Parts: sequence; structure tokens; C-alpha cells
Amino acid sequence: MSALRHRTKHDIADEGGIDLRTLESYEVRGGQRSFAFTLVGIGAATASAHVGNNFTTYLVGGLIETFGFSKFAMGAWNMAETLSYAAAMFLVAPRARTMDARLLALIASILVIAAQAGSAMTGNYVLLLLGRIGTGLGFGLMNSAVNLAAGRTDQPARWISLGISFQTVLYALVAIGLPKLGELHGVGGMFMALSGLALLLGALAMLLPGGSSQADDHAALPANQPIGREGRLILVAMGLFSFGSLAIWPFIEQTAKAIGIPATQFGIYQSLAVLASAVGNAVLAAVIARLSRSWPLVAALGACGACCVLLTTVTSEVAFAAAFVAFMVTWFLTYPLLLRLAYALDDSGRLAVLTTGTWLLSTSFGSLAAGTIAQLFGGYTLIGPLGGAICISAIVAAWPVAHRLDRNERAR
Repeated sequence: MSALRHRTKHDIADEGGIDLRTLESYEVRGGQRSFAFTLVGIGAATASAHVGNNFTTYLVGGLIETFGFSKFAMGAWNMAETLSYAAAMFLVAPRARTMDARLLALIASILVIAAQAGSAMTGNYVLLLLGRIGTGLGFGLMNSAVNLAAGRTDQPARWISLGISFQTVLYALVAIGLPKLGELHGVGGMFMALSGLALLLGALAMLLPGGSSQADDHAALPANQPIGREGRLILVAMGLFSFGSLAIWPFIEQTAKAIGIPATQFGIYQSLAVLASAVGNAVLAAVIARLSRSWPLVAALGACGACCVLLTTVTSEVAFAAAFVAFMVTWFLTYPLLLRLAYALDDSGRLAVLTTGTWLLSTSFGSLAAGTIAQLFGGYTLIGPLGGAICISAIVAAWPVAHRLDRNERAR
């Protein structure tokens, strides 16, 4: 199948007298697979990999209220998870072409299940910190599995978007249920629920395409080849985007509470936000192959940065809810649009794994910076405007790469 990818699907269909729709059923390498199996596998793995990013905020709030940990301590706690997440992805990246996505997903699930369940049984900060390191490593391995599996398809960014749509529909339910479990069973109940969710999603992630791409000859970057100037620009763009947009995230539920929104109501808003994100990504998946790489990314980054500003400066519940929904939608559109650039330069998945690892590394320092600012200034107001400006500055790094790729495509 790798040899076929040197030509377009239209060329192959014309030469072989094959119906294009039939040919597209072979888009995932490693044998004929149904669309549904691939969607469930990538969707479940994507959902499992991003549970921490989406729902750690409830754990932060629960731990602060139950054990009295400081904002700075919780920023460091969240940072331990995201640093471990990044470390796992950077460990996988040089070996991307030799690794089996399904095996990575299995190891990841075991780590997350054990770490979440163990965290439910303790109030000791050091043990909880070790638990975050364990979940971070697991999430990093699972996200690596997603990047590798998507990279072994004909349209990686399309499958990333479809996976996010699957993920966000599921998260709409989790966002409503998790804070209610917190009310009934405390922070320990939330940890156990997340452990059970990791078990379910891990089982479904076994539908990921297995095997490695070691034998494929299409990969743009051998394991020991530098990523180049454009690769570095993509990493910088992802770093700025994630540092700016996600700095407030571990504390977003506490930000809502500061203007009178309880955790359960915030959960309803998050559910609406992720459902809207599912629609946005489903639309993106349908049209992404026809979109330019530059202007959609600029628009998404600009809108996401503007929403960051609003999240910590508005004072009414309606305005916060609108900003939160818009933030989630634009964030989940920006992420696959940035990864699209990485796959365009290197379709082996190595640069995509490095890019996602950079996202987590920057998020780690962003959450620590946010916790420090909140501790020093007694609130979260400054974090939104600072984060928004940093997020928007990612356009400067991403534009040259996106514009060059668009120009080359028009020249063909």
C-alpha cells in the first residue's frame, strides 16, 4: 500500500479501473479495514489520550477543596502530568516508524488505569504527584499511538478531526457526570470514574490499526534526520499556541466559580462546548482536504486567542459560557490544522509526535506560570489576556510554512 501513496487516489483508480470509493476503503495501511473500526479505534484512543487535558480541572478543584492544597501546588501537580505526557511522546518520536500503535495503546491504558485508581486512595501530595506522572506517561503513549495510526492513513488531519468528533461526543456525557460524581463521592469518586473510563476506552483502542511503518518507503524523515527549519517553526507555533491557550485550563472551573458558577453548572457548559466542538470537527473533517493551509489556521488561532482573553475578564455567566464554548470550538479546530502542517512535511508521524509532545511541554510550563500568577495576584484575571496574546503570536511562526505549502500546491 505504501507504494500506492506515491500517486493520487484518482491516478490509481483511473489506471486500474477501480471505483474511487472502493479504493478509499484501503486508506488505512496494514490491510482492508472498515471505516467504523478505524473511527472507533482512533476516536477511543484520542478520547483516552485527552482525558487529563479536559477533566483534570475538576480534580484540581476537588483537591483544593478537600485537602487545602495551594494554587501553586496544584499548578505544579498539573505540570507533573503534562511534563510526563510530553516526555513519553519525545521518547516515542525517534522510534515512531518501528512502533506498533496498538501495543502503545495497551501499555498506556494499563498505566492510566493503575495511576487513576491509586490516586483515589490517598490524600498525600507526594503520592498524588506520582500518580500524575503515571497518568501523564500513559496519556503520552496513547497520544503517540493516535498520531502514528493517523499518519498511516491517506488523510491524517482528517482522521485526527474525526477522532476529536468521536471524543467530544463522549466528553459531553463525562462533563455532566464527573462533577455530579464529585458531589456525591468526592474527589476519590472522580479518580475512580476516570480509571473506569480508561479501561473502557483502552479496550476500544485495540481497534487501532496495528503494525509499524518500518517497511514503508514513503516517510519523509528518517529517524536520525533533523526536522529542518520548517519543522522547527511548526514546533514553535504549537508551543506558543498551547502555552497561551491552555495556561488557564487547570483552573478554568475555579475561574467559573469565582463569578458564581458552580461546578455542576460549569459541567453543563463544558458538555455544550464539547458537543459544539464535535460538530466543528466533523465539518472540518469533511472539508479539510479542500481548504488552504494558511488562512483557516490564522483565523482559528486569532479566534482562540480572543476567547482566552474573555475567559478571565468577563463577569457574567452568559458571557463566560459563550466565551467558553467558542474557546473549545476554536481550540479543537486549531489543533488538527497545526498537525496538518506537520504531516505535510513528514508523513511518517515522527514530526506529528514531536509537535504534540511540544504541545504538552509548553502546557506544562503554562500551567505552572498560571498557578504562580494566580498565587501572586490573588486571582486569574491576568492569565487570559497574557495567554491570548501568546496564542495569537503563534501565527508568526506558522504562517511561513503554511503559505509555502499552499503556494507549492497551487503551482502543481
